[in-house]
Amino acid sequence: MTSLYDRDDKVLSRLQKLRFFPLALVGGKGSYLTDEAGRQLLDLSASWGAASLGHSHPALVAAVSKAVANQAGASVLSATNETIVSLGERLLDLVPGANDRRVWFGHSGSDANETVVRALTAATGRPRIISFTGAYHGGTAGSMAVSAHSVQTHAEKAEGLISLTYPDPYRLTEQDQDGASILHCLEERFAADAPPSEIAAVFIEPIQSDGGLIVPPPGFMKSLCTLCRKHGILVVSDEVKVGLARTGRFSCFEHEGFTPDIVTMGKGLGGGLPLSAAIGPAEIMNHAASFSMQTLHGNPVCAAAGHAVLDVIRADGLMTNAVETGSYLVACLRQLMQRHTLIGDVRGRGLAVGVELVAPGGSNEPAARAAAKLVYRAFELGLVHYYVGMHSNVLEMTPPLTLSAPEVDEAIEILDRALLDVVSDRVPDTVLEGFEGW
Repeated sequence: MTSLYDRDDKVLSRLQKLRFFPLALVGGKGSYLTDEAGRQLLDLSASWGAASLGHSHPALVAAVSKAVANQAGASVLSATNETIVSLGERLLDLVPGANDRRVWFGHSGSDANETVVRALTAATGRPRIISFTGAYHGGTAGSMAVSAHSVQTHAEKAEGLISLTYPDPYRLTEQDQDGASILHCLEERFAADAPPSEIAAVFIEPIQSDGGLIVPPPGFMKSLCTLCRKHGILVVSDEVKVGLARTGRFSCFEHEGFTPDIVTMGKGLGGGLPLSAAIGPAEIMNHAASFSMQTLHGNPVCAAAGHAVLDVIRADGLMTNAVETGSYLVACLRQLMQRHTLIGDVRGRGLAVGVELVAPGGSNEPAARAAAKLVYRAFELGLVHYYVGMHSNVLEMTPPLTLSAPEVDEAIEILDRALLDVVSDRVPDTVLEGFEGW
C-alpha cells in the first residue's frame, strides 16, 4: 500500500511545503499527534504555534460544532454576525491601546500584516516602513515585502524599506550589550537617506521568531519606540507567533514596557482554524471601505474557535502555565546544555523557546546540519519540533499552551538521546535527502 507521505508527494504542490521529516498524520489529542503508523508523537511545535490549545481540545470541538450546526453565514463582508463582533469586542478589551480602535479579521498572520502595511502607507501618505533583518512577517507579497528573512530572497521588497539589525544578546559584543548602536544607526539614517516624514511605521517582533527565537535586550524595544514616536512613526507589534498568552502575558509586547499603535495576531488565535486579527487606530483601520477583504473573512465558525481559545486561556490559567511549564522547560534544556556542547544558547519567554546549536570549540559558528539531523532523529524517537533562524540552526519550541511538566520530561529524554546520536555520527546524511527545511 502506498504511504500517505508518498501520496502527498504525488498530489500536493511543493510550493507550500516546508518539510523536515516524513510526518504523515491521521489524528491528534492534547500534546500528541498520531501518525499513519499509529505512533503517538509528542508535539513541541503545535503546527508552528497554531494549535494553541493542543489537538482536539473539547472546548474547541464544542464551539466549532455548535457554530457549524447553525451557521450565521460564512463572511463579514456584506453581513455581520454576532460571533465575530463579540470576538472583536473581547480583543479590544484584552489588548491595551488608544480608545478609538477597530479590529480587522483575516485568515492568517500574513494577511493581517499585509493589510496593516497597505492601510498604514495609504492612510498616512508615508510610503516607507522600518523592519528588521531576520523578520518574517508572512508569506504574501505585501507581508514578504516588509520582511527580511534569508528564506525570502526571492521576494520583492517594499520600496525604501529600512532594515535594522535585530539585537541578539547571544552575539552582541561586550561594548554594545543593549543594542544602542542599532538605534544610533537609525538616527543617522533619519538625518541622511531616510527622513522620518517618509516613514509610516516600524514593524517589530517582541521576540524575533523565525529569525531565531531571539529575545531582545531589556529596554531596546521601548527605546526604539520612543525614538520613532518622536518623529510620528507608528509602532506595529507582530504578535502572530509569540502573542496570545504564549510568553506568560496575553501580549508579548507587555514584557517590553511600551504599548504599540497596532497589534497583529494569527496562528494560535483560531486554535488551529484559520483566523487572524489586526487591532489599531480607527483612522488607520477605517481608511477606506472594501480596501482589504476576502470572501471568508469574519467566518463565524472560525470566530467561534477564537472565542474558545480566549475562554480556555482564561479558565485554565494558561498564561500561568506558560510561565511555570516554560520555565521548567528552559531549566531542563539548560541542564542538557551542560552535557552537550552542541547547544550554545537556550532562550525564550514562557512557551516560546529557542535552542541555538553551534559547532564545538566555542566559536559560536551555526551548526545547521546538526540541527537538521537532530529534528529528524527526534522525530524518529517520537518528538515533533523544527528549526528556524537565519542560519537554520535554532530549534524552535512553541508547544501547546497546555503542555505539562511530565511532557517536558518526556521531550528532554528524547532530545538527550537524539543529541547523543547526532554527535556520535549515528544519523547519516542520507536521511535528509528530500527534506530541505528552511
